[in-house]
Amino acid sequence: MAINPMKLMQLKGIWDKFSARHPKLQPFFQAVGREAMEEGTIFELTVTLPDGRSLKTNMKMSAEDVQAVRDLLSAVK
Repeated sequence: MAINPMKLMQLKGIWDKFSARHPKLQPFFQAVGREAMEEGTIFELTVTLPDGRSLKTNMKMSAEDVQAVRDLLSAVK
């Protein structure tokens, strides 16, 4: 699989703008990475739509999930 350097630069720009609009998101994910990245941790996500409906899901982290997230985080540092 080849990595397109131009696409990476484009994604970095998109991420920088997104992070500027949502400054609390990155520190939250950093805290999660430091404090909650262990087997058995349950992540719950709720999305509230403009009309008031909500979508919810959760997942319980396995050892493989924890390692995959750590690998991904180390690749973007």
